[in-house]
Amino acid sequence: MEALFVALRTLLVVGAMVVVAATTLSAVRTFVLPRAADTFLSRLVFVTVRRAFDRVVRRLDSYERQDAVMALFAPVGLLALPVAWLAIVFLAYAAAYWAIAPADGWRVALDGSGSALFTLGFQAPRQFPSRLLSFTQAGLGLTLIALLITYLPSIYSAFSRREAAVQKLDVRAGTPPSAVTMIVRFHRIGRVDELETLFRAWEDWFVELGETHTSLAGLVFFRSPRADQSWVTAAGCVLDTAAITSSALDLGHRTPSADLCLRAGFLSLRAVSDYLSIPFDGDPSPADPISITKDEFLGAYEQLAAAGVPVRPDPEDCWAAFAGWRVNYDSVLLGLAAVTMAPLSPWSSDRSPAFRSPLLRRRAGRAHQAAVDRQRSGNESQ
Repeated sequence: MEALFVALRTLLVVGAMVVVAATTLSAVRTFVLPRAADTFLSRLVFVTVRRAFDRVVRRLDSYERQDAVMALFAPVGLLALPVAWLAIVFLAYAAAYWAIAPADGWRVALDGSGSALFTLGFQAPRQFPSRLLSFTQAGLGLTLIALLITYLPSIYSAFSRREAAVQKLDVRAGTPPSAVTMIVRFHRIGRVDELETLFRAWEDWFVELGETHTSLAGLVFFRSPRADQSWVTAAGCVLDTAAITSSALDLGHRTPSADLCLRAGFLSLRAVSDYLSIPFDGDPSPADPISITKDEFLGAYEQLAAAGVPVRPDPEDCWAAFAGWRVNYDSVLLGLAAVTMAPLSPWSSDRSPAFRSPLLRRRAGRAHQAAVDRQRSGNESQ
């Protein structure tokens, strides 16, 4: 019987160390690994915090009040991560201390775990194995706090660069941002050709977005300083501007910068959407339906023509070309607008679906699977 009890205590120590290792790995994958790395614990914390915020937001009657509450979601979720990690490490080490010296009781084990984790030093374990564990626990506690401290400058630096472009777009496209407004403003000051410079700048912005908003995933939910602005609606405005420029404007020359901006844009939005479990078709057909109606596009076409912007003569061809571009980012744009509770903006958040809480377990490979399904269906129809 004594041998069985020793074996169970040994298994408890091993199990506790496995939990500690898994928690440490979660912290490293979240704060250190420079790539999109999803962990169940991080997702669980953010989803739990989000659901608590959703319950509060549902009771508010204005978007301004909702935005003020949701502005706290990302910072609170981010700070909740180390709290969850430290709590798990605290309990796991306490279980290990008790297993090594069960005669001391759980209270001594909990006191010893707290003393070591927060380097308080008011209780020193008597057994050598416990002392060895206390050294590792003290170092681990300091490491977890240090990871958060070093993580914050990176995330706020990326946030500042993102929002600088969003603020600058207000001058060019208004608030809420509109593709038609931006093109007309460039035309009125005789700088339509400089749209290409804007597209090159936003191509770089999209590339950085795809990297930072998956490796620093909390950035997705950091809201703009103003309630009527959002990085999602800004991205949608630029992509629609590029799509209209490529499909409908008659500038006398091709605009490869618009095409490259579009590709960089929908690839980055897909990367962020894939991380957040937002479903999309990774290989859409140009004929697939989009959320923009033909009448809406033709209305924008007529506005541009009435403002004197040079447009191509056949609006039907322009519509087909625009829809062929828009289908690549339509669903991910609307999905991100819903998840981030973006302010109302034409052709994006004004038609986004109702928000659903993210899944606790990420569904990997949706884009690839959609492409495979499309290829299979095409082969079957041949």
